[in-house]
Amino acid sequence: MDAELLRIDPDEPEPALIDYVAEKLDSGDVVALPTDTFYGLAVDPVNLRAVDRIYDLKSRARHKPLSLLIADVAQAYDLARNIDSDFDRLAERFWPGPLTIVVKAGSKLPLRVTANTGNVALRVPETAICRAVVKKLGLPITATSANLRGMPECTYARGVRDQFGDKIPLIVDGGPTARSVATTIVDLSGGANSWMILREGAIPTHEIALALQR
Repeated sequence: MDAELLRIDPDEPEPALIDYVAEKLDSGDVVALPTDTFYGLAVDPVNLRAVDRIYDLKSRARHKPLSLLIADVAQAYDLARNIDSDFDRLAERFWPGPLTIVVKAGSKLPLRVTANTGNVALRVPETAICRAVVKKLGLPITATSANLRGMPECTYARGVRDQFGDKIPLIVDGGPTARSVATTIVDLSGGANSWMILREGAIPTHEIALALQR
């Protein structure tokens, strides 16, 4: 049997449906959700069995950390350490939005989520559904793209179901994603106000550089 497709209003997510999604995540299930770039695979990052399921589904190398979606900037301070002014500048300029920021992980996150790197990749998405789920769950959620290895990323819920079939129990249908370009990833984990673009995506490098000008 294919995954359940659950339609949720992308602009005003229905609280009862958000509760249902959060319950699924709390019970250790993998849920596909629309983000502001592609559909992503969400799990509770503290549930290591669920985290392992993500790596298995994606055939993802265990040395690659999983990015996390958070509800607001305050949550980043709860999950990371050694955050500096560069982080504040980028967060103020581009969040919510398609920017993933890599920082040093705090002690609340299991090492397995960081792929033993000690770093965590965080993003506050524009998508109201994701932020509502995170707030209800009280935890960040993983956000790796919902596609099988070698297959294209999905901008529609049915694309996720076509690829995964019955491999995941629930796919949230929030309509098409706002973009079809991946997030830009900036690494601030080096400290001492150093930064590096790991992947240029929806936000051009020159905009990052402008935001970080002192």
